[in-house]
Amino acid sequence: MKKPAFITENPWQQLRSFTDARIGLGRAGVSLPTEQLLAFQLSHAQARDAVHFPLDLDAFEGVFVDAGFDAPIRLHSQAEDRMTYLQRPDLGRLLNEDSAERLRQCFDSPAPSFDLALVIVDGLSSTAVARNTLPFITALCEQLDSSKYDWTLAPLAVVEQGRVAIGDEVGELLNASIVLVLVGERPGLSSPDSLGLYMTWGPRKGLSDAMRNCISNVRPAGLKPEDAARKAFYLLDESRQRKLSGVKLKDRSQDDVLEHDSTSRSFLIRPLEDKSEKQ
Repeated sequence: MKKPAFITENPWQQLRSFTDARIGLGRAGVSLPTEQLLAFQLSHAQARDAVHFPLDLDAFEGVFVDAGFDAPIRLHSQAEDRMTYLQRPDLGRLLNEDSAERLRQCFDSPAPSFDLALVIVDGLSSTAVARNTLPFITALCEQLDSSKYDWTLAPLAVVEQGRVAIGDEVGELLNASIVLVLVGERPGLSSPDSLGLYMTWGPRKGLSDAMRNCISNVRPAGLKPEDAARKAFYLLDESRQRKLSGVKLKDRSQDDVLEHDSTSRSFLIRPLEDKSEKQ
């Protein structure tokens, strides 16, 4: 079908295939074309839905069991419902008493210790959790199996109406050296399914964000789960060896790429001249 003569070809249109960013939208007079306006409204609605749509725990558990994992321990924060969760972030950082007691009764006394606890939290996007958690955990387990260390994993836990810091309490009650929280991130207009990863050494209630390392935007259109698993494994391995996390632990997993090559030099830095050769 031949385009009408009044439609001007947009040279930016070809670049849109390389990014989710809203570029090359075109215009109709001084306004956006109707197609792009409707697409924006759809993305906005999807982001809102991701925040409010609850995680289907039965279906989520079934997916893990079908993949060969044990059913996760179901936990809940002190935020009783979604509205409370959104209005009271502090309640989303703590387990309710029933959940805390459930973890205390998981093991006979004395409780065993674990190297790593994986805690899945619905966060601000149940869509992100439902889509990306299993691919990431599967890839991470492959990395752990190939490690030179033996990694003992605590029982998998999933928390409703939770925020990042709730993983510290779960990790402490599970007696884990490291906790890795998988949480649905705040949806963007082009990323309603973004998963965040937060790692903490020596988890316990009351830790600040400075004690955590973060990997964000885990999703097929962002940081793919397999790549995220490699970065997470690097941090986990470093944390275990150095017994720390957060601002004291830097992600150097990309040091072997060209821009970090130790043999390369910045064009802004001139090498010092050897004055002895001129004398």
